[in-house]
Amino acid sequence: MNGRYLPVSGIALAVVSGVLLIVAGMDFWLVLAAVGVWIVSLWVSAPPPPPPSARREEGLQLTRSGIRDIIENSGLPVMMLDTNRIIIANAAARDAIGAHVIGQDARVALRHPMAVDLLGREGGGSVTVQGLTGPRSNWQMTRQIIDERYSLVELINRTAEADISRAHTDFVANASHELRTPLASIIGYMETLQDEGDEIDPEHARRFYATVLREARRLEHLVEDLMSLSRVEAEKHDQPREVVDLVSLVRQAARDGAGSERFERVEFELPQGKVDVRGEGRQLEQLVRNLVDNALKYGAPGEPVTVSIEDGPRDTTLLRVRDRGEGIAAEHLPHLTRRFYRTDPGRSRAAGGTGLGLAIVKHIVERHRGRLDIDSRAGEGTVVTVRLPLAGAA
Repeated sequence: MNGRYLPVSGIALAVVSGVLLIVAGMDFWLVLAAVGVWIVSLWVSAPPPPPPSARREEGLQLTRSGIRDIIENSGLPVMMLDTNRIIIANAAARDAIGAHVIGQDARVALRHPMAVDLLGREGGGSVTVQGLTGPRSNWQMTRQIIDERYSLVELINRTAEADISRAHTDFVANASHELRTPLASIIGYMETLQDEGDEIDPEHARRFYATVLREARRLEHLVEDLMSLSRVEAEKHDQPREVVDLVSLVRQAARDGAGSERFERVEFELPQGKVDVRGEGRQLEQLVRNLVDNALKYGAPGEPVTVSIEDGPRDTTLLRVRDRGEGIAAEHLPHLTRRFYRTDPGRSRAAGGTGLGLAIVKHIVERHRGRLDIDSRAGEGTVVTVRLPLAGAA
């Protein structure tokens, strides 16, 4: 009918009205003429249907609205593109890239060769984009084609996975190096002793044996620390339940960490009563031993190391170990708890350090839901503070 809608409901109403008028006694032909005029006017006044393009655009508007509602609360950054223009970006995408990208050309908004290459492909696909939101960021970008005009772009943050992989690689490389150094020294001296046999000077032999013994003990300490670190990391999600008196534990662990030859340099500032924390005694002892040993090694020779316990904020207690050494430069402080990190590698190795002491401390503190702070000033020394929740804390 010339492309117009057929007004079925109006025609039905006109027919019913005509029948009622005839039953009421009105002239049949007059009623028929009136009903005919009514039906023709309904048909003439009916609006034409929208063109196919308008119907298609209306459908796309509904589709876009539905997609926006579906992806808005997705945990992954998702964007909808009209050709290359970003028309929808969910909350995660706006947080990661910025709300300003809506309406921009995706190639300009993302500004990365790998991303631009993916946007230019006809069949979509997936690429890894490094440096999209920061120098060390790592994202997996996937583009899914909806039709010849629209597509969806999804971003998955792989930065943490890349960091873990890089950390594992660095750890293996550093551990191999640390193990190889004393082994090479031991092998070298033993080969010399073997080659020289009885002809070697007894004084040289004694020095060689002393060096081999020192390197073997260093190797033993390194293996012990590696095993300790592995155990602590394996248990880091298992919160300890044992109630431990921190005061008595600190006294004994500090004595063990200092040893009989250095204990006279340790001074205590501890409360008279008990301070109960929830933790694992063996790991807390190791934490104190490591901190005291570090303070005695790297503090000024002959100067005391102070170990104190005091009340902390919000149902916590503060364990502090202070030395009076040269201090640590500010640029080193953020890296001190990294495995094998040393501010002075030569001095650390000479003192018998493995580079794992503070890494172990950090993991023990994290397992006990505590906090580790290191404050150091040049010429004044270093203070390491461990904040631990009290046993009665919620």
